[in-house]
Amino acid sequence: MHDDLAQLLADLVAIESINPDLVPGGSGEGEIARFIAGWLSARGLEVQLDEVRPGRPNVIAIARGSGGGRTLLLNGHIDTVGVAGMADPLTPRIADGRMYGRGAYDMKCGVAACMLAIADAQKCNLRGDLIFSAVIDEEYAGIGTIDVARRYHADAALIAEPTELDLVVAHKGFVWLEVEVIGEAAHGSIPGRIDAIMQAGRILVGLDALNRSLLANPQHPILGSGSLHASLISGGQELSSYPERCLIELERRTIPGETAELAEAQVADVIRRAAAADPTLHAVVRRGVDRAAMETAADALLPSLIREHAAALIGRDVAVVGVPYWTDAASLAEAGIPAVLFGPCGTGAHAVEEWVDLASVSQCHAIYLRVAEAFCK
Repeated sequence: MHDDLAQLLADLVAIESINPDLVPGGSGEGEIARFIAGWLSARGLEVQLDEVRPGRPNVIAIARGSGGGRTLLLNGHIDTVGVAGMADPLTPRIADGRMYGRGAYDMKCGVAACMLAIADAQKCNLRGDLIFSAVIDEEYAGIGTIDVARRYHADAALIAEPTELDLVVAHKGFVWLEVEVIGEAAHGSIPGRIDAIMQAGRILVGLDALNRSLLANPQHPILGSGSLHASLISGGQELSSYPERCLIELERRTIPGETAELAEAQVADVIRRAAAADPTLHAVVRRGVDRAAMETAADALLPSLIREHAAALIGRDVAVVGVPYWTDAASLAEAGIPAVLFGPCGTGAHAVEEWVDLASVSQCHAIYLRVAEAFCK
Protein backbone atom coordinates (compact mmCIF):
# COMPACT_ATOMS: atom_id res chain seq x y z
CA MET A 1 0.00 0.00 0.00
CA HIS A 2 1.10 3.57 -0.75
CA ASP A 3 2.59 4.96 2.48
CA ASP A 4 0.45 8.12 2.42
CA LEU A 5 -2.84 6.54 1.40
CA ALA A 6 -4.27 5.40 4.72
CA GLN A 7 -3.32 8.68 6.41
CA LEU A 8 -4.80 10.75 3.61
CA LEU A 9 -8.06 8.81 3.68
CA ALA A 10 -8.20 9.09 7.47
CA ASP A 11 -7.73 12.85 7.20
CA LEU A 12 -10.59 13.07 4.72
CA VAL A 13 -12.94 10.92 6.81
CA ALA A 14 -12.24 13.03 9.90
CA ILE A 15 -13.61 16.16 8.19
CA GLU A 16 -17.39 16.43 8.42
CA SER A 17 -18.75 17.18 4.95
CA ILE A 18 -22.45 16.37 5.26
CA ASN A 19 -24.53 17.77 2.42
CA PRO A 20 -26.68 20.54 3.95
CA ASP A 21 -29.39 20.04 1.32
CA LEU A 22 -29.85 16.52 2.67
CA VAL A 23 -29.35 17.18 6.38
CA PRO A 24 -30.13 20.67 7.72
CA GLY A 25 -27.13 21.86 9.67
CA GLY A 26 -24.65 19.79 7.69
CA SER A 27 -21.33 21.59 7.32
CA GLY A 28 -21.10 21.14 3.57
CA GLU A 29 -17.92 20.79 1.59
CA GLY A 30 -16.03 24.01 2.39
CA GLU A 31 -13.60 22.62 4.97
CA ILE A 32 -12.77 19.43 3.11
CA ALA A 33 -12.36 21.36 -0.16
CA ARG A 34 -9.83 23.67 1.46
CA PHE A 35 -7.95 20.67 2.88
CA ILE A 36 -7.82 18.95 -0.53
CA ALA A 37 -6.75 22.15 -2.28
CA GLY A 38 -3.95 22.68 0.23
CA TRP A 39 -2.75 19.08 -0.02
CA LEU A 40 -2.64 19.21 -3.81
CA SER A 41 -1.05 22.67 -3.94
CA ALA A 42 1.71 21.52 -1.59
CA ARG A 43 2.58 18.85 -4.17
CA GLY A 44 3.01 21.36 -6.95
CA LEU A 45 -0.28 20.97 -8.78
CA GLU A 46 -2.20 23.80 -10.39
CA VAL A 47 -5.24 24.14 -8.10
CA GLN A 48 -8.29 26.33 -7.93
CA LEU A 49 -11.56 26.48 -5.99
CA ASP A 50 -14.70 27.00 -8.08
CA GLU A 51 -17.49 28.16 -5.77
CA VAL A 52 -20.66 26.51 -7.00
CA ARG A 53 -22.74 27.71 -4.08
CA PRO A 54 -21.67 30.12 -1.33
CA GLY A 55 -19.18 28.29 0.88
CA ARG A 56 -19.43 25.12 -1.22
CA PRO A 57 -16.61 24.98 -3.79
CA ASN A 58 -15.42 22.32 -6.18
CA VAL A 59 -11.67 21.67 -6.13
CA ILE A 60 -9.99 21.50 -9.54
CA ALA A 61 -6.40 20.26 -9.84
CA ILE A 62 -4.49 19.97 -13.11
CA ALA A 63 -1.28 18.16 -13.93
CA ARG A 64 -0.36 19.98 -17.14
CA GLY A 65 0.99 17.91 -19.99
CA SER A 66 3.68 18.98 -22.44
CA GLY A 67 1.10 19.32 -25.23
CA GLY A 68 -0.51 17.29 -27.96
CA GLY A 69 -1.99 14.51 -25.81
CA ARG A 70 -5.48 13.57 -24.71
CA THR A 71 -7.04 15.03 -21.56
CA LEU A 72 -8.39 12.70 -18.87
CA LEU A 73 -10.69 13.81 -16.05
CA LEU A 74 -10.71 12.01 -12.70
CA ASN A 75 -13.78 12.83 -10.62
CA GLY A 76 -14.99 12.17 -7.09
CA HIS A 77 -17.54 13.73 -4.76
CA ILE A 78 -16.66 15.09 -1.33
CA ASP A 79 -20.11 15.43 0.25
CA THR A 80 -21.59 12.71 2.44
CA VAL A 81 -24.98 11.76 3.80
CA GLY A 82 -25.79 12.18 7.50
CA VAL A 83 -24.44 10.27 10.47
CA ALA A 84 -27.56 9.53 12.53
CA GLY A 85 -27.20 6.29 14.48
CA MET A 86 -23.45 5.98 13.88
CA ALA A 87 -20.94 5.65 16.70
CA ASP A 88 -17.95 8.00 16.23
CA PRO A 89 -18.60 8.48 12.50
CA LEU A 90 -15.77 10.98 12.07
CA THR A 91 -13.16 8.92 13.91
CA PRO A 92 -11.52 6.75 11.23
CA ARG A 93 -10.75 3.26 12.51
CA ILE A 94 -8.68 0.53 10.82
CA ALA A 95 -9.35 -3.14 11.52
CA ASP A 96 -8.61 -6.22 9.39
CA GLY A 97 -7.46 -4.13 6.46
CA ARG A 98 -10.62 -2.02 6.45
CA MET A 99 -11.14 1.64 7.27
CA TYR A 100 -14.41 2.50 9.00
CA GLY A 101 -16.13 5.88 9.16
CA ARG A 102 -18.65 8.04 7.35
CA GLY A 103 -17.51 8.61 3.80
CA ALA A 104 -14.71 6.03 3.94
CA TYR A 105 -16.53 4.01 1.25
CA ASP A 106 -18.85 6.61 -0.31
CA MET A 107 -16.59 8.03 -1.57
CA LYS A 108 -13.57 9.56 0.10
CA CYS A 109 -11.69 6.36 -0.76
CA GLY A 110 -11.91 7.19 -4.47
CA VAL A 111 -11.06 10.83 -3.80
CA ALA A 112 -7.89 9.80 -1.93
CA ALA A 113 -6.86 7.44 -4.75
CA CYS A 114 -7.36 10.22 -7.32
CA MET A 115 -5.38 12.72 -5.24
CA LEU A 116 -2.40 10.41 -5.04
CA ALA A 117 -2.69 9.46 -8.71
CA ILE A 118 -2.63 13.05 -9.97
CA ALA A 119 0.22 13.95 -7.60
CA ASP A 120 2.26 11.04 -8.94
CA ALA A 121 1.29 11.79 -12.56
CA GLN A 122 3.38 14.98 -12.54
CA LYS A 123 6.48 12.80 -12.68
CA CYS A 124 5.30 10.84 -15.73
CA ASN A 125 5.98 13.36 -18.53
CA LEU A 126 2.43 13.23 -19.86
CA ARG A 127 1.63 14.98 -23.12
CA GLY A 128 -2.02 15.53 -22.28
CA ASP A 129 -3.52 17.12 -19.19
CA LEU A 130 -4.76 15.13 -16.23
CA ILE A 131 -7.55 16.91 -14.34
CA PHE A 132 -9.02 15.96 -10.98
CA SER A 133 -12.34 17.42 -9.85
CA ALA A 134 -13.39 16.96 -6.22
CA VAL A 135 -17.03 17.97 -6.44
CA ILE A 136 -19.87 19.02 -4.18
CA ASP A 137 -23.47 17.84 -3.98
CA GLU A 138 -23.43 14.43 -5.65
CA GLU A 139 -25.63 13.08 -2.87
CA TYR A 140 -28.44 15.52 -3.65
CA ALA A 141 -28.66 17.11 -7.10
CA GLY A 142 -25.20 16.73 -8.64
CA ILE A 143 -24.63 20.44 -9.20
CA GLY A 144 -20.89 20.12 -8.60
CA THR A 145 -20.21 17.91 -11.61
CA ILE A 146 -22.73 19.85 -13.70
CA ASP A 147 -20.54 22.91 -13.04
CA VAL A 148 -17.38 20.98 -13.98
CA ALA A 149 -18.99 19.85 -17.25
CA ARG A 150 -19.84 23.47 -18.05
CA ARG A 151 -16.33 24.84 -17.34
CA TYR A 152 -13.89 22.12 -18.45
CA HIS A 153 -13.36 19.79 -21.37
CA ALA A 154 -11.82 16.34 -21.37
CA ASP A 155 -11.65 13.49 -23.85
CA ALA A 156 -12.96 11.02 -21.26
CA ALA A 157 -13.72 10.81 -17.54
CA LEU A 158 -13.19 8.22 -14.83
CA ILE A 159 -15.53 8.52 -11.84
CA ALA A 160 -13.87 6.96 -8.78
CA GLU A 161 -17.09 5.81 -7.10
CA PRO A 162 -16.76 2.45 -5.30
CA THR A 163 -17.69 -0.30 -7.76
CA GLU A 164 -16.10 -3.40 -6.16
CA LEU A 165 -13.40 -3.17 -8.87
CA ASP A 166 -16.03 -3.70 -11.56
CA LEU A 167 -16.13 -1.40 -14.59
CA VAL A 168 -19.46 0.42 -14.84
CA VAL A 169 -20.25 1.55 -18.38
CA ALA A 170 -23.99 2.23 -18.00
CA HIS A 171 -26.45 3.34 -15.34
CA LYS A 172 -30.06 4.37 -15.07
CA GLY A 173 -31.45 7.87 -14.85
CA PHE A 174 -34.47 9.19 -13.00
CA VAL A 175 -37.43 11.53 -13.38
CA TRP A 176 -39.37 12.93 -10.41
CA LEU A 177 -43.05 13.54 -11.12
CA GLU A 178 -46.05 14.56 -9.08
CA VAL A 179 -49.72 13.89 -9.80
CA GLU A 180 -52.21 16.23 -8.19
CA VAL A 181 -55.77 14.91 -7.96
CA ILE A 182 -58.44 17.57 -7.46
CA GLY A 183 -61.49 16.75 -5.34
CA GLU A 184 -64.35 18.72 -3.82
CA ALA A 185 -64.05 19.91 -0.25
CA ALA A 186 -67.29 19.22 1.61
CA HIS A 187 -68.64 18.01 4.92
CA GLY A 188 -68.31 14.28 5.25
CA SER A 189 -72.01 13.86 5.86
CA ILE A 190 -72.91 14.98 2.34
CA PRO A 191 -72.80 11.98 -0.05
CA GLY A 192 -71.82 12.08 -3.69
CA ARG A 193 -68.97 14.55 -3.49
CA ILE A 194 -65.73 14.09 -5.45
CA ASP A 195 -63.21 12.33 -3.20
CA ALA A 196 -59.65 13.15 -4.31
CA ILE A 197 -58.11 10.27 -2.37
CA MET A 198 -60.55 7.70 -3.77
CA GLN A 199 -59.83 8.96 -7.27
CA ALA A 200 -56.11 8.81 -6.63
CA GLY A 201 -56.61 5.10 -6.07
CA ARG A 202 -57.80 4.72 -9.66
CA ILE A 203 -54.64 6.43 -10.89
CA LEU A 204 -52.42 4.29 -8.65
CA VAL A 205 -53.89 1.15 -10.18
CA GLY A 206 -52.95 2.46 -13.61
CA LEU A 207 -49.45 3.41 -12.48
CA ASP A 208 -48.94 -0.09 -11.09
CA ALA A 209 -49.98 -1.53 -14.45
CA LEU A 210 -47.50 0.78 -16.20
CA ASN A 211 -44.68 -0.38 -13.95
CA ARG A 212 -45.55 -4.04 -14.55
CA SER A 213 -45.50 -3.42 -18.29
CA LEU A 214 -42.07 -1.77 -18.10
CA LEU A 215 -40.58 -4.61 -16.07
CA ALA A 216 -42.03 -7.21 -18.42
CA ASN A 217 -40.34 -5.66 -21.46
CA PRO A 218 -36.62 -5.12 -20.81
CA GLN A 219 -35.09 -3.04 -23.60
CA HIS A 220 -31.44 -2.67 -22.57
CA PRO A 221 -28.87 -5.49 -22.69
CA ILE A 222 -27.18 -4.50 -19.41
CA LEU A 223 -29.72 -2.41 -17.50
CA GLY A 224 -32.88 -4.28 -18.41
CA SER A 225 -35.93 -2.06 -18.07
CA GLY A 226 -37.03 1.18 -16.56
CA SER A 227 -39.36 1.20 -13.58
CA LEU A 228 -41.84 3.35 -11.66
CA HIS A 229 -42.77 3.61 -8.01
CA ALA A 230 -45.01 5.82 -5.90
CA SER A 231 -42.72 7.43 -3.33
CA LEU A 232 -45.00 9.71 -1.32
CA ILE A 233 -48.72 10.38 -0.99
CA SER A 234 -50.58 13.06 0.94
CA GLY A 235 -54.07 14.52 0.99
CA GLY A 236 -57.18 15.44 2.89
CA GLN A 237 -57.97 17.93 5.61
CA GLU A 238 -59.59 16.02 8.48
CA LEU A 239 -61.61 12.87 9.11
CA SER A 240 -64.97 14.60 8.83
CA SER A 241 -64.40 16.15 5.38
CA TYR A 242 -64.15 15.05 1.78
CA PRO A 243 -60.54 15.56 0.63
CA GLU A 244 -60.17 18.38 -1.86
CA ARG A 245 -56.68 17.32 -2.92
CA CYS A 246 -54.40 14.30 -3.08
CA LEU A 247 -50.78 14.50 -4.15
CA ILE A 248 -48.86 11.46 -5.40
CA GLU A 249 -45.11 11.85 -5.84
CA LEU A 250 -43.44 9.39 -8.19
CA GLU A 251 -39.99 8.32 -9.29
CA ARG A 252 -39.51 6.92 -12.77
CA ARG A 253 -36.16 5.17 -13.31
CA THR A 254 -35.05 5.37 -16.94
CA ILE A 255 -32.71 3.48 -19.25
CA PRO A 256 -30.73 4.97 -22.15
CA GLY A 257 -33.15 6.18 -24.80
CA GLU A 258 -35.95 6.97 -22.33
CA THR A 259 -36.41 10.70 -21.88
CA ALA A 260 -38.03 12.79 -19.17
CA GLU A 261 -40.66 13.78 -21.74
CA LEU A 262 -41.47 10.12 -22.36
CA ALA A 263 -41.83 9.42 -18.65
CA GLU A 264 -44.18 12.39 -18.19
CA ALA A 265 -46.24 11.41 -21.22
CA GLN A 266 -46.66 7.84 -19.91
CA VAL A 267 -48.04 9.11 -16.60
CA ALA A 268 -50.29 11.59 -18.40
CA ASP A 269 -51.66 8.68 -20.43
CA VAL A 270 -52.50 6.80 -17.21
CA ILE A 271 -54.45 9.85 -16.04
CA ARG A 272 -56.30 10.12 -19.36
CA ARG A 273 -57.33 6.48 -19.18
CA ALA A 274 -58.56 6.88 -15.60
CA ALA A 275 -60.52 10.02 -16.54
CA ALA A 276 -62.10 8.19 -19.50
CA ALA A 277 -63.45 5.60 -17.07
CA ASP A 278 -64.66 8.28 -14.61
CA PRO A 279 -65.40 11.70 -16.12
CA THR A 280 -65.46 13.30 -12.65
CA LEU A 281 -61.75 12.58 -12.20
CA HIS A 282 -59.52 15.60 -12.60
CA ALA A 283 -55.75 15.35 -12.17
CA VAL A 284 -52.61 16.98 -13.51
CA VAL A 285 -49.03 15.73 -13.79
CA ARG A 286 -45.99 17.94 -13.22
CA ARG A 287 -42.35 17.13 -13.83
CA GLY A 288 -39.65 18.00 -11.28
CA VAL A 289 -35.96 17.11 -11.27
CA ASP A 290 -34.73 14.71 -13.92
CA ARG A 291 -31.33 13.23 -14.68
CA ALA A 292 -30.46 11.21 -17.78
CA ALA A 293 -29.28 7.63 -17.96
CA MET A 294 -25.67 7.05 -19.03
CA GLU A 295 -23.96 4.61 -21.39
CA THR A 296 -20.39 4.48 -22.74
CA ALA A 297 -19.23 1.92 -25.28
CA ALA A 298 -17.31 -0.82 -23.49
CA ASP A 299 -14.75 -0.96 -26.31
CA ALA A 300 -13.95 2.78 -26.21
CA LEU A 301 -10.39 3.76 -25.33
CA LEU A 302 -10.82 4.56 -21.62
CA PRO A 303 -12.76 1.43 -20.61
CA SER A 304 -10.38 -0.67 -22.70
CA LEU A 305 -7.37 0.78 -20.85
CA ILE A 306 -9.03 0.26 -17.46
CA ARG A 307 -9.70 -3.39 -18.27
CA GLU A 308 -6.12 -3.88 -19.48
CA HIS A 309 -4.34 -2.28 -16.54
CA ALA A 310 -6.76 -3.50 -13.88
CA ALA A 311 -6.32 -7.08 -15.06
CA ALA A 312 -2.53 -6.71 -14.94
CA LEU A 313 -2.57 -5.27 -11.41
CA ILE A 314 -5.26 -7.36 -9.72
CA GLY A 315 -4.64 -10.58 -11.61
CA ARG A 316 -8.10 -11.13 -13.09
CA ASP A 317 -10.42 -9.72 -15.73
CA VAL A 318 -12.77 -7.07 -14.44
CA ALA A 319 -16.50 -7.41 -14.96
CA VAL A 320 -18.16 -4.88 -17.27
CA VAL A 321 -21.51 -4.00 -15.71
CA GLY A 322 -24.39 -1.57 -15.48
CA VAL A 323 -25.91 -0.28 -12.24
CA PRO A 324 -29.48 0.77 -11.39
CA TYR A 325 -28.65 4.04 -9.63
CA TRP A 326 -27.75 7.46 -11.07
CA THR A 327 -24.28 9.01 -10.82
CA ASP A 328 -22.43 12.17 -11.84
CA ALA A 329 -21.11 10.29 -14.88
CA ALA A 330 -24.33 11.13 -16.70
CA SER A 331 -23.73 14.89 -16.39
CA LEU A 332 -20.31 14.49 -18.00
CA ALA A 333 -21.66 12.24 -20.75
CA GLU A 334 -24.38 14.78 -21.55
CA ALA A 335 -21.63 17.38 -22.00
CA GLY A 336 -19.87 15.17 -24.54
CA ILE A 337 -17.31 13.61 -22.17
CA PRO A 338 -17.57 9.79 -22.28
CA ALA A 339 -17.52 8.56 -18.68
CA VAL A 340 -17.17 5.30 -16.77
CA LEU A 341 -17.01 4.35 -13.10
CA PHE A 342 -14.31 2.24 -11.48
CA GLY A 343 -13.47 2.20 -7.79
CA PRO A 344 -12.70 0.34 -4.56
CA CYS A 345 -14.44 -2.41 -2.59
CA GLY A 346 -16.39 -2.12 0.64
CA THR A 347 -19.89 -1.65 1.95
CA GLY A 348 -22.17 0.57 3.97
CA ALA A 349 -22.97 3.52 1.72
CA HIS A 350 -25.59 5.54 3.65
CA ALA A 351 -25.62 2.85 6.39
CA VAL A 352 -24.75 3.04 10.08
CA GLU A 353 -21.61 0.95 9.50
CA GLU A 354 -19.45 1.96 6.55
CA TRP A 355 -16.05 0.61 5.56
CA VAL A 356 -13.67 0.32 2.62
CA ASP A 357 -11.07 -2.31 1.85
CA LEU A 358 -7.76 -0.42 1.96
CA ALA A 359 -5.94 -2.81 -0.37
CA SER A 360 -8.52 -2.11 -3.08
CA VAL A 361 -8.01 1.66 -2.63
CA SER A 362 -4.30 1.15 -3.18
CA GLN A 363 -5.02 -0.93 -6.28
CA CYS A 364 -7.24 1.84 -7.65
CA HIS A 365 -4.52 4.43 -7.11
CA ALA A 366 -2.11 2.31 -9.15
CA ILE A 367 -4.67 1.62 -11.87
CA TYR A 368 -5.68 5.28 -12.18
CA LEU A 369 -2.03 6.27 -12.58
CA ARG A 370 -1.29 3.64 -15.24
CA VAL A 371 -4.47 4.47 -17.14
CA ALA A 372 -3.61 8.19 -17.07
CA GLU A 373 -0.13 7.47 -18.43
CA ALA A 374 -1.58 5.44 -21.30
CA PHE A 375 -4.53 7.75 -22.06
CA CYS A 376 -2.77 11.13 -21.90
CA LYS A 377 -0.22 10.28 -24.60
